[in-house]
Amino acid sequence: MLLTTKQLFQQCYGRYAIPAVNVFFMEEIHGLFAAAQEADAPFIVQTTPFARDYANADMLLSMIGAASRIYPNVTFAIHMDHGYESHIFDAIEKDGYTSVMIDASHDPFDKNVERTQEVVRRAHEKKISVEAELGILAGVEDDLTVDAAHSFYTNPQQVEDFVKATDCDSLAIAVGTSHGAYKFSGGQGLQFHILAEIQERLPGFPLVLHGGSNVIPEVVERINAAGGKLKTDAKGVQEDEIRKAIPLGICKINIATDTRLLWTMVNREFFRDKPDEFAPTTPGKIFMEEYKKFMLKKFDLFGCTGKAQEFNLIQS
Repeated sequence: MLLTTKQLFQQCYGRYAIPAVNVFFMEEIHGLFAAAQEADAPFIVQTTPFARDYANADMLLSMIGAASRIYPNVTFAIHMDHGYESHIFDAIEKDGYTSVMIDASHDPFDKNVERTQEVVRRAHEKKISVEAELGILAGVEDDLTVDAAHSFYTNPQQVEDFVKATDCDSLAIAVGTSHGAYKFSGGQGLQFHILAEIQERLPGFPLVLHGGSNVIPEVVERINAAGGKLKTDAKGVQEDEIRKAIPLGICKINIATDTRLLWTMVNREFFRDKPDEFAPTTPGKIFMEEYKKFMLKKFDLFGCTGKAQEFNLIQS
């Protein structure tokens, strides 16, 4: 069942969160859809402009469409993450997305409002949901790099003004997360007082947590033991923080770094242990199974295991 993110959030708000997972290639898509079908969990599959440039938008959307036929008992949305107008308007007109994100967070407030308003206008004409962003996250994601000195937390007063001015359907906020593998090296964690004030000002409005990966220490250690050289002083969003954030309005949690680290671990260990191997399909099968197990744990953590059936009742 293909839905918009607005439909997903109307059902999950305050009760559970929905993982939004960035994909680049076939093995990730298989692992994600297989896990969701087994867990009966709703999810969001998302692509970035970087992924579209890497794989080609037609290839990505075709693989997602094929997965929805291979795994027919899934409930999901297709989302463009960190989009710009040149990509977004293509996605709205022809690419099959049910949700798009306009990332104008680096612009001044008024310019962010102006750009978001135009995307909302065009997307809503096609019944497509719109995610906007207010506040700037530090870190590295794809070809986007922001140093800590230029990041800042979201202002709750601005959130209220922004949502009312733009009519966006959800909002990504900066509350202490960061993109990439080197999160929280200073140990600051999520800023729950910001989440609480936003919820007080806009009760029931869906919020989005970017940079939601955990950066599992064991995975980093295994990568380094197999020849990697990743730093080990960072941690991601902890499980207790996720559980605490969901009742405060976090409906969508983005995952990208964890799955990249998982791919790196599987492939480094495989070719370390089997140096005579060269077929990509063998480590690919291992990765798909590890990916599936990883997502099953995320569905449980976010509280959405078994919740896809709720949408069947709504649709009927």
